[in-house]
Amino acid sequence: MQKHRIILSLGLILTLLNPTASLADGYPLPEDGSRLIGVQHEYIVQPGDTLQSITKLYNVGLIALMESNPGVDPFLPAPGTILQIPSQMLLPDVPYQGIVINLPELRLYYFPKDKNEVHVFPIGIGRIGRSTPTMQTSIHSKVKNPTWTPTAQSRAEYFAETGEHYPAVIPAGPDNPLGAYKMRLAYGRGEYLIHGTNKDFGIGMRVSAGCIRLNPDDIEWLFYQVDRNESVRIINEPIKVSTEPNGTKILEVHSPVSRSEDDNEFSLYWTDEIIKFNNQELVDDEEVTKALLLHQGIPVVIDR
Repeated sequence: MQKHRIILSLGLILTLLNPTASLADGYPLPEDGSRLIGVQHEYIVQPGDTLQSITKLYNVGLIALMESNPGVDPFLPAPGTILQIPSQMLLPDVPYQGIVINLPELRLYYFPKDKNEVHVFPIGIGRIGRSTPTMQTSIHSKVKNPTWTPTAQSRAEYFAETGEHYPAVIPAGPDNPLGAYKMRLAYGRGEYLIHGTNKDFGIGMRVSAGCIRLNPDDIEWLFYQVDRNESVRIINEPIKVSTEPNGTKILEVHSPVSRSEDDNEFSLYWTDEIIKFNNQELVDDEEVTKALLLHQGIPVVIDR
């Protein structure tokens, strides 16, 4: 446990010096089979803060920040409250190449070719009823300053909400929901995009019509790093487990992606890997059960 107290203290020092440093420059890929990246930060709430304003300091998603700090009022967090910033994570259990999107995490991972690093961004994904599908695909095309042609369903939803009609085509500019950049995925059953936004809200949430939405600065950076035909893998992995090189066992649990308003399947179960650890009497059953119930989205040591 001493090791983890040191990590938190270091995170607090880094926060005071430059809270966004660890995210803006990406992370070096871990060595020797480790999957743990980043440093766990703490933040002391200041008067006037909201969780939404704090997400901008660290470039993390709103739901991720809320889940890592259960019980904290997202609009009026009490000044002096110490928040856990979800800036440490396990890499998904997939090949480290191209773009990887893990829906329950509401995160996009980008592994540049021939570089020993990974960049991580919060994303918005499809809302209930317009879910972003899992897929293994690639970047089909890239467009700067795109126009947007709302679908019939989008026009109907907009009219139901506002009583106004969408234009047939929305030109590039500040009123375009796609922002300044879009990358279309090569997915045959519909048009799914990775794009920016013209809104100041919704990153790290389930708010889109199925596309993947990034902050304007993030999509601008990613747009110029990624080539056409770059691989894109969208996965649904709410539970991540790692045995670190020193033998430490770590569990990270995120809320499952619900499929409908009536979907109550928020219970998570012991994976085969956790059961294997348990049979070897190497994990703490209570810590595992607690993590599965709370799904706070931060790495937890589950060693016995």
